[in-house]
Amino acid sequence: MVDNLSPEERSRLMSRVRGKDTKPEMAVRRLVHRLGFRFRLHRHDLPGSPDLVFPIRKKVIFVHGCYWHRHNCKKATTPKTNVDFWQKKFDDNIMRDNKNLIDLAEMGWETMVVWQCEAEKPDELADLLVDFLETAS
Repeated sequence: MVDNLSPEERSRLMSRVRGKDTKPEMAVRRLVHRLGFRFRLHRHDLPGSPDLVFPIRKKVIFVHGCYWHRHNCKKATTPKTNVDFWQKKFDDNIMRDNKNLIDLAEMGWETMVVWQCEAEKPDELADLLVDFLETAS
């Protein structure tokens, strides 16, 4: 498959991909708030700057895009061009994510990863969030 965009257009498009306040993250934040939980956002002093932080509970939630963080679903496609570049990028993302989870666990934080595709099913996700946030550490 040939890329229909010039390198400059592709670069401009990719630079618009957001790292925080994404649609899935906003959906999870609204849902968690509606469930009655209060949180902090993007604590930069914690590994990976978790998307939602519950300091008193010592729990964090990451909201991961299926494509960038390689969830095992249909949204995690791999580009057909420049495959080596993309594979390295995806592998680096996975390694970084795993290191952040390990570092947080060593610091005594419990973690949960919510995938983009899970955020599209709020009823099912609500049960998972309540189970995670209400269980004692």
